[in-house]
Amino acid sequence: MYDHRVIGWRERLGLPAIKAKIDSATRSPSLRLASLKANRRDGIVWLQSAATKHCRSTTLVQCDAPAADRREVTDSGGHVSQRWFVHTMLELAGTHFEIENNLTNRRSMLFPMMLGRAALSGRFRVDPARSYVFGNRREENLQNGRTP
Repeated sequence: MYDHRVIGWRERLGLPAIKAKIDSATRSPSLRLASLKANRRDGIVWLQSAATKHCRSTTLVQCDAPAADRREVTDSGGHVSQRWFVHTMLELAGTHFEIENNLTNRRSMLFPMMLGRAALSGRFRVDPARSYVFGNRREENLQNGRTP
């Protein structure tokens, strides 16, 4: 029996608020960046990055974080690339938790964030028929006759 909250196939995450596609076929969460620079400070690699909240936004959210790791990631097309990973605090459905997030600069992604099964496991169930269950589109879904 599951006690986990049910989320939709897309949600808004608080890190700050950002649109995310919930993708159980993806292993690790991935954040699309507009820019990424790695610098070494006091023997630690720090990543300076900027991301947009959604695909049509031009407003950049700046972030500075220590790198957790750098390793190979295979994308959905089978292409392998080296990606940086950082630890990120995430808020979804009123739950706060830490994830290991990989960073990529592919601007062609529709959603700025892909939230994969490593972050979902043990916390949430996904209903692919639902959308923005815990995001600010909830009222819009109600107005259009959809169950949030």
